[in-house]
Amino acid sequence: MIDRKKAEAAAKELVSKMTLEEKASQLRYDAPAIPRLGIPAYNWWNEALHGVARAGVATSFPQAIGMAAAFDDGLLRRIGDAVASEGRAKYNESARHGDRDIYKGLTFWSPNVNIFRDPRWGRGHETYGEDPYLTSRLGTAYVEGLQGTGPAEDEKKEHLKAAACAKHFAVHSGPEGLRHEFNAEVGKKDLYETYLPAFEACVKEAQTEAVMGAYNRTNGEPCCGSNTLIRNILRGEWGFQGHFVSDCWAIRDFHEHHCVTKTPEESAAMALKAGCDVNCGVTYLHLLKAYEEGLVTEEEITQAAERLFTTRYLLGCFEETEYDRIPYETVECREHLELAQRIARESMVLLKNDGILPLQKDRLQTIGVIGPNADSRRALVGNYHGTSSRYITLLEGIQDAVGDQVRVLYSEGCHLYRDRVEGLAWRQDRISEALTVAEHSDVVILCLGLDETLEGEEGDTGNSYASGDKADLQLPESQRELLEAVAACGKPTVLCVLSGSALDLRFADAHMNAVLQVWYPGARGGKAAADLLFGACSPSGKLPVTFYRDLDGFPAFEDYSMKGRTYRYLEKEPLYPFGYGLTYGRVEVCGASLADQKEGNASADAYGRPAGRPASAGQPPAAEKVPNAGQPSDIGQPADRTASGRDLAVKAVLENTGAYDTDEVLQAYIHAEDSAFAPLHPALCAFRRVSLKAGERKEVCLTVPADALTVVDEEGRRYVDGKRFSLYIGTSQPDERSAALTGMRPVRIDIVL
Repeated sequence: MIDRKKAEAAAKELVSKMTLEEKASQLRYDAPAIPRLGIPAYNWWNEALHGVARAGVATSFPQAIGMAAAFDDGLLRRIGDAVASEGRAKYNESARHGDRDIYKGLTFWSPNVNIFRDPRWGRGHETYGEDPYLTSRLGTAYVEGLQGTGPAEDEKKEHLKAAACAKHFAVHSGPEGLRHEFNAEVGKKDLYETYLPAFEACVKEAQTEAVMGAYNRTNGEPCCGSNTLIRNILRGEWGFQGHFVSDCWAIRDFHEHHCVTKTPEESAAMALKAGCDVNCGVTYLHLLKAYEEGLVTEEEITQAAERLFTTRYLLGCFEETEYDRIPYETVECREHLELAQRIARESMVLLKNDGILPLQKDRLQTIGVIGPNADSRRALVGNYHGTSSRYITLLEGIQDAVGDQVRVLYSEGCHLYRDRVEGLAWRQDRISEALTVAEHSDVVILCLGLDETLEGEEGDTGNSYASGDKADLQLPESQRELLEAVAACGKPTVLCVLSGSALDLRFADAHMNAVLQVWYPGARGGKAAADLLFGACSPSGKLPVTFYRDLDGFPAFEDYSMKGRTYRYLEKEPLYPFGYGLTYGRVEVCGASLADQKEGNASADAYGRPAGRPASAGQPPAAEKVPNAGQPSDIGQPADRTASGRDLAVKAVLENTGAYDTDEVLQAYIHAEDSAFAPLHPALCAFRRVSLKAGERKEVCLTVPADALTVVDEEGRRYVDGKRFSLYIGTSQPDERSAALTGMRPVRIDIVL
């Protein structure tokens, strides 16, 4: 069993042997060796957002937003474990060769559990989407996988497999171009209801070893020097025991951009005193001068060093560990490549299908594959990625799937965003070729979207304004013209969208026969896409973000209030809702009830009956009486933020009435009917991925956590407010747009406390 006390004692003893200068040197991300104490150099900076990144070859998993669309926390935990195994294998060999360089350590600055509150944010595809509950479940799963501390694991291990880092703490989601000077103003309700829950879960449930601060200020305090966030909430309210790291060069922003300090010494002191232990950047080079000026104490430097060496002891950096024997052959092994394919297949979301999919190879002679993302490797991998030994683009995946049986014609169609492919050519120099390909094909697969040059991190992209954010939801003009031109050909067309965020797909929804959201599916994602297109398996992903129709009337990017944002507070009908996604099957929820109540009690609601199944004539549903359910405190009284009441066990009966085997995601949404503090719409509170063969009927259990019945008031207090709750069990949200798109509605369970 991992013994933190033992690691803390060892760290304290080792640090006690260091001089002040040596202790201060260890607070840099590129900590130097201390030969006299047998301490090798260590670089804290490593990335593992969706596979080991920036350190050579590694298995390439779909970008985080794609993995979120799978709604599969169990699989994400396995992926975290696979990533940690590859990280250990690479670390073992790097250390053996004396290579202690950047991206070679065991401290991975992942996952990104910020909330994707605005579809313009360039880094949103690094996150798990817009919902706090989904983000918390996937964030904790990934942390547990990386660290080897998941369910039933902690008892078997003596060391952390790797150290995860939840980032960017907190209230951080753009604009990228302003992040070094921006002040995110947020009320306590939005803070505790939306922006903090995923971090809290990573800390209190998964025991993440590290937390990274954000660049911006939150309510006036720089996040990497915030007493409110670091001292009061993270270490005070949540009892965080690990180490805190600044975002890269964020402490320099204190004096250069936020202007809350005047000198590097003052900035270093502010960060250290707030509890920032390691500086990604160079400002902590001024710590000794800050000490000489009386701005920091040796005790404060010592405390930070002890926290950092506690982590290194927990990782077993100074002794043999159970992970030393992980061989290099683990990197990109067959098992991990199969995991990457599985999550890629689960992640893709079928947004529209008039029956054209799945494509029948034996009925086709020629397929036209068109678009700038059809044969793009860059569009496979997103950002913060490693290197693959092989890439399979969508074009290559389709070619491999049909072999010599079907002719595949290809045209790039247009540049990703410029108005021509060849610099000396006329404008839109590939359109005529694209039209020729379409005209000579039985069916067209059009591959459009973005890549990390059009949505990504500030200063890390190739776009003209370098902020990384999107200006709007439109495809680049070159692609819009290609889309309209191909649509005008009148050929059956499937649109595959490779992007990490919501785009304006209104034209595609009206004119394409099918639309598949592919995300950035990983280095070999073209094979997974082909598997879905040709029916080797059924699509089953669900949107982890809302696809809005447009941004008319949408809140300003700089506004961090949740009003009008995300599905929970949306005031307009979306094009494609959060939680939505079609399959080739048709999975209906035939009934649902609380597990300790009579079956069928709550499934007689005219609203909640699946489409085509009449409710009992004019009879309202019987309310489920739940004594003592969900009571983290007396009703109306502030509660501890981890509810200690009784979870709700729900039984649901699912039936696949379609002709295809499929996975489906059972989802639960809840709304407090009596409370003025409840979100505008029911909020996700449980989910489970289920496999059903054609014609199969299955009973499935869900657990709704007790704190799902709580609300957060304007003072940030969480408690049960009222007695009446509506719980919806289905394969989508209980909203009108989802009902129109799927032809089904969730079952409603009325709960009375």
